[in-house]
Amino acid sequence: MKIAVLGGGPAGLYFAIQLKLRRPECEIAIHERNERGNTFGWGVVFSDETIENFLSADEVTAAEIRKTLHHWDDIDVLYKDTSIRSSGHGFSGVGRHKLLEILESRAEELGVVIHFGSEVEDPKSLKVDIVVAADGIFSKTREKYAEHFESDIDWRECRYTWLGTKKPFDAFTFYFKETEFGWFQAHCYQFNKDTSTFIIETPEEVWKKAGIEELTKDEAINFCEELFSEELDGYSLISNSKHLRGSEAWIRFPRVICKKWYHENIILLGDAAATAHFSIGSGTKLAMESAISLARIVAEDGANPEALARYQEEREVEVFKLQSAARNSTEWFESVERKTKLKPEQFTYSLLTRSQRVSHENLRLRDKGYLEDYESWLTKAECGEDVSARPPMFLPYEVKGLRLENRVVVSPMDMYSAVDGLPGDFHLVHLGSRALGGAGLVYTEMTCVSELGRITPGCAGIYTDEQQAAWKRVVDFVHSNSPAKIAMQIGHAGRKGSTCVAWEGMDKPLPDGNWELFAPSPIPYTAENQVPTEMTADHMRDIKADFVSAAKRADAAGFDLLELHFAHGYLLSSFISPLTNQRSDEYGGSLEKRMRYPLEVFEAVKAIWPEEKPLSVRISASDWVPGGTTIGDSVQVTKMLHELGLDIIDVSAGQVSADQKPVYGRMFQTPFAERIRSEIDITTMAVGNIFEADHVNSIVAAGRADLCLLARPHLANPNWIQHAAAELGFDKQWWPAQYQAGKEQYTRLAEKERLQS
Repeated sequence: MKIAVLGGGPAGLYFAIQLKLRRPECEIAIHERNERGNTFGWGVVFSDETIENFLSADEVTAAEIRKTLHHWDDIDVLYKDTSIRSSGHGFSGVGRHKLLEILESRAEELGVVIHFGSEVEDPKSLKVDIVVAADGIFSKTREKYAEHFESDIDWRECRYTWLGTKKPFDAFTFYFKETEFGWFQAHCYQFNKDTSTFIIETPEEVWKKAGIEELTKDEAINFCEELFSEELDGYSLISNSKHLRGSEAWIRFPRVICKKWYHENIILLGDAAATAHFSIGSGTKLAMESAISLARIVAEDGANPEALARYQEEREVEVFKLQSAARNSTEWFESVERKTKLKPEQFTYSLLTRSQRVSHENLRLRDKGYLEDYESWLTKAECGEDVSARPPMFLPYEVKGLRLENRVVVSPMDMYSAVDGLPGDFHLVHLGSRALGGAGLVYTEMTCVSELGRITPGCAGIYTDEQQAAWKRVVDFVHSNSPAKIAMQIGHAGRKGSTCVAWEGMDKPLPDGNWELFAPSPIPYTAENQVPTEMTADHMRDIKADFVSAAKRADAAGFDLLELHFAHGYLLSSFISPLTNQRSDEYGGSLEKRMRYPLEVFEAVKAIWPEEKPLSVRISASDWVPGGTTIGDSVQVTKMLHELGLDIIDVSAGQVSADQKPVYGRMFQTPFAERIRSEIDITTMAVGNIFEADHVNSIVAAGRADLCLLARPHLANPNWIQHAAAELGFDKQWWPAQYQAGKEQYTRLAEKERLQS
């Protein structure tokens, strides 16, 4: 095979090395547009695990890289005159120049030809079997064939400049500096015996306010040296971007995603195909590991479309996972100003766990002393000096007159098991067993405020005396047999009503016997669903009265907390979203007008709900559809509600439109809760694929939310939280007296497993 590699960075060079090791007879030519030794950037970071991967792929190259590595285990965070160190992180730095020298030497030793100062304008002009486009983050190949690669480039909010310094660092160090213009941060690490990387980053708005946009390169460096003069200890900052002028040295990071990585005989590699933000230090790792995979597949099967498709399929899951972590990390640094409400201890913990790849228990493995100190600090901050340290999920929480024994909430889950809206024995056992299982708070499913407000014939209601009495039976059981509190969520299905129960087809319309649906606009949920009636003033008045009546019944039944359902495309949610509310009267148009009816309902309910009991609202923070509700809108929605006396915001997302395109993953909706909590002083609940105790501990400890709602884990295991307590060695979690023998046995088993692991 004849192969041309466009780009002489780590991705292209390592691919050539890996393929030559497998197929020495291949003719490989690398075309690098820069001259030898002319490269932008200072240091490259690898984890200890990554180095081991390289060692198994090519011992010779890995050994040379290892000789030049500068290793560290510690991370230092300097924020608000406080310095906090954690250890056990296991990273190494290597100079980018040195890394390229090693890879170039190894490639040439294996027979690869490298053409420096060679730029290929048209890859198809090359008479080769395969063109590997490893031409970097600003790939001309990707741009030239954009319609085939279907690339999505998201330019991030911060400006950053990549500088160096001779100041030594004995840890990966983060500096955070507040100025009259806003916050700046520096990412610093040593990569050889006498040189360190010093990346300075700030939101573009701050960058412009500071006037850096108008400065020459030297003036900008002087500005940075003055800004970080205390931290630099007299050392200067150095630039190696000689070809860049002034503001050109400050760039915004492009997050690159390509739907397809190959076109005919052209395959994208490294940053050309997918980028990972520098704040997680894995872009080069991602590129080189992809190079290993591509070389193996090309060596085995050549460049036929099936082989290239297999390469993409093999790598894109890992790339997606890393890009998701990078997105979380990027957004953390873009929102530093919102994080400054946190104390230095929690700010540091939040930084360490920002990507969600490092969790609470992972920090314990890395640095047990650091984590135990932090748990002790957090417990005292939340509970007072006289309470011994405990895992964050087991911290009590108070809002208004309601005290919860821990931070775990059984999320509202439709059971579709009521008859004519009447909850029965199933609801008593289902909710009662979760209360006996140790949760701090147990929610009912969305309980409908009227017969016409049901989602399905199996949905529970609270619009009759009989239903109220049935709910009181459940509440009395929970209160009499556990320390758990119980909340009722009330709602109206709107345009998503009159459908089959879930196991007969989610959102599938009933085959006959449909009841009338109501919505702000006559837009069906899908083409298959019923067209709802556009609500008149009379409809609004009557349904608002239904909400008030349901709230009165919930109070009479003894519920500790009431939640209004403003999410998931149900009636009040459909007023909020511009996708579903296309009215031209005073209830449609701007966000303020779209919120008018939901706020009217909220005020009417609040007027009759006891002041000592908390009132909550669940929202869909994002519709996940272009033109729909965004997290920015939801911050404003929460502010409007908070100004009217809302106590708790329950932050979910989506389910408003069948066209939604959510980005799933662990704790995938938590960033929405964190954004709202960071901007508004309100009790915040997080929900969405939170399924491990580690997730709850990480969310609460980082201040991303006050409470965590879990659904599926509680379906699988009513005693989920009691088991989590035993597995974490927390012996103060409540168990029913009748179950104490089970507690003792499970605790012994959990302790044995913990010691073995």
